[in-house]
Amino acid sequence: MWRLLTGRLGWSLQRPERGAVERDESEIARGFAHEWPRIKKGP
Repeated sequence: MWRLLTGRLGWSLQRPERGAVERDESEIARGFAHEWPRIKKGP
């Protein structure tokens, strides 16, 4: 199937070139350190 799509139809595998511009690594780390244990603990 993949050969049909890439060969005859000219389709290609599409991947994003870069990540989100507004991504804040420090906020992600803070959320993971403080919120994840609470979420994982459950109700």
